[in-house]
Amino acid sequence: MSVFLFLLQLVCVILQPQTQQRGMTNDEKQRRIKELTPLQASVTQEGATERPFTGIYYQHRAKGTYHCIVCGQLLFTSEAKFDSPCGWPSFDAPAEREHVVFIQDYSHGMHRIEVRCANCNAHLGHIFPDGPTATGNRYCINSASLDFHAEQKEKK
Repeated sequence: MSVFLFLLQLVCVILQPQTQQRGMTNDEKQRRIKELTPLQASVTQEGATERPFTGIYYQHRAKGTYHCIVCGQLLFTSEAKFDSPCGWPSFDAPAEREHVVFIQDYSHGMHRIEVRCANCNAHLGHIFPDGPTATGNRYCINSASLDFHAEQKEKK
């Protein structure tokens, strides 16, 4: 086992998902979940995965930030996004490390590290240690779990 996976597993044990949201009441979360599309709800609340190469942000290249579709937490920036042949949007790092949590995932007969929103516990995707950048990470994230905010151009 690589040192990266060992350390990530250790972090998963220490950083379990928070059950109490920091900026959102349970009523607000339930209201917001009701506003999601069936795919968004299935992905974020049930841990489903959208089909590869179908998500709106898979080949998205606009400048801006990616937020949790449920609670609005900032998750990733366009600077961390890279093209990956995996079929889902891929990032090499979160915007803020404390905005995501890692969970051991043994579903589908394999061991993976699940990535969830630290604020509302929404399922986002998985992290793999095969990224092409200096971080070595590939956050493989479902488009259905993201809300993109375009970078605002300054007025002169």
